[in-house]
Amino acid sequence: MKRTIIIVLAVAIILGLIFWLIVPRFFGKKAPDGPITLTYFGLWEEDSLIKPVIDEYQKQNPSIIIKYERQSSINYRTRVQTQIRSGVGPDVFRIHNSWLAMFKDDLTPAPQDIFTLTNYRNLFYPISIESFVSDNKIYAAPIEIDGLGLFVNEDMLKGVGGEDPITWQDFIDTAKLMTVRDATGIKTAGAALGTASNVDHFSDILGLLLLQQPEVDFNNLVSDKAAEVLDFYTSFVTDPNRKTWDVNLPDSKTMFIQGRLGFYFAPSWRAHELRVANPNLNFKVIPVPQLNTQRIVNWATFWGEGVSKISNHPKEAWQFIKFLTSPEAEKLMYQEASKIRLFGEPYSLTSLRPEIENDPISGAFVKMGPNYKFWYLASNTFDGGINDNMIKYFEDGVNSTLRNGNSKSALITINQGVKQVLDQFLGPAASP
Repeated sequence: MKRTIIIVLAVAIILGLIFWLIVPRFFGKKAPDGPITLTYFGLWEEDSLIKPVIDEYQKQNPSIIIKYERQSSINYRTRVQTQIRSGVGPDVFRIHNSWLAMFKDDLTPAPQDIFTLTNYRNLFYPISIESFVSDNKIYAAPIEIDGLGLFVNEDMLKGVGGEDPITWQDFIDTAKLMTVRDATGIKTAGAALGTASNVDHFSDILGLLLLQQPEVDFNNLVSDKAAEVLDFYTSFVTDPNRKTWDVNLPDSKTMFIQGRLGFYFAPSWRAHELRVANPNLNFKVIPVPQLNTQRIVNWATFWGEGVSKISNHPKEAWQFIKFLTSPEAEKLMYQEASKIRLFGEPYSLTSLRPEIENDPISGAFVKMGPNYKFWYLASNTFDGGINDNMIKYFEDGVNSTLRNGNSKSALITINQGVKQVLDQFLGPAASP
């Protein structure tokens, strides 16, 4: 009997030791996790530019490792989307402000404890809501703001005693004064508009004009109002009383670099190319002309950061995006970029607008911020999707109008193409 009691006690002690040693591993306090690695796909920033920002974040969050991978813009949209849908994509990646319709199913919305709609609305320009919010869910956040600006050759403008144009009529009058012709054609162009072949960002310019024109319905572009826009745009080539451009001229960027173009439409990043190509070029950027100064409409084209639906750490990924859009990070990125080029990316935060609004080049892009709008005619997204497909129809429409002078006929074909593209990417009769 005593032997049985001893055996029972020994077994109990052994079982107690096993319980004490093993059970806490499953039910007790977990051991600290190792570092979390987030893969971050960027597009335009060199490693050296983004590194100080990432270093600062990792300093504040030592349990997070950010692996930055700069991507090529060629086939970027289709490539990153294929990776995500194959389960091997990044945690954080960049999308254009017109891409939400294509990427919504590939993104994880922001948690409420990181971004609320009220907070988001107070931080950023209204166009960010229009671009990155759907069904009251935030799918991306902008780390910049950008759009079309009017680049002005200051020497040419001063040479004709001109002033910065506010309206399109101001623009026309001054552009005509700056245009110089001889028997062979235009030598110095006042403004680059009217073609699809040699005008940079022609589709953005058309998008701006269509948005400024009252009563234009993108779901039905066969209208007198839309025809007026197409006629106005091509008139800078076809109308002898307004002619400032021609199909046989070099491309508009080359003309501006050579000092042979007075007005040039482009986003902010073109300024760096212009300065590198011609360090002596005297230019500034001002807000785009308006059709109605009581109804200001500017054209937006910019990028934001989103979190992949396959991320194993979506909350941490969104916390990183929250940091990227903080005043601290945006100012640091701007400062780092300014060391190697004219300026950094214009601030997405409305609170930082006063920091750069008086800059002769980057200031215009934040000044226009409150009135930015967009549609699916954004150039240089290389998306092989909603923008590129849409632009092709408008390119054909511009060329048809130049050949035949019949904008209404061109718009019939454009309208059919627009419907196909919208149906493919947005669903029937959908537009922002």
